[in-house]
Amino acid sequence: MQEKSSFRLVFGDAPVVKVLDFFLENREFDYSLTDIAKNSDIGWSTLHKFWNDLVKLEVVTKTRRIGRAELYRLNMGSPLVRKLIEIDNDISKKLIQQELMSHQKKLKKAAGDE
Repeated sequence: MQEKSSFRLVFGDAPVVKVLDFFLENREFDYSLTDIAKNSDIGWSTLHKFWNDLVKLEVVTKTRRIGRAELYRLNMGSPLVRKLIEIDNDISKKLIQQELMSHQKKLKKAAGDE
């Protein structure tokens, strides 16, 4: 089982959160809806329940078509997406700082025990 990302640790495991997290971690590439559902670990029909909302909000944008499949990527030009990236980065920084502080306390305690 894969470890949860910092984004999902904070916002949970709702399907839309899983999709947003997938795109935040893989923003360089475009994906078909089938790939998005598979890599986000949600059902294809579940993805379709909210997919049009992500398109309307311009969180994702269609990049191209390969055969019958339409490919989408994170819309880096969207102010909403830029804010999501900023939040994701802030969460990661905070969790890293907490982990470092915890590790330093353990080291100090171990050094004091000697």
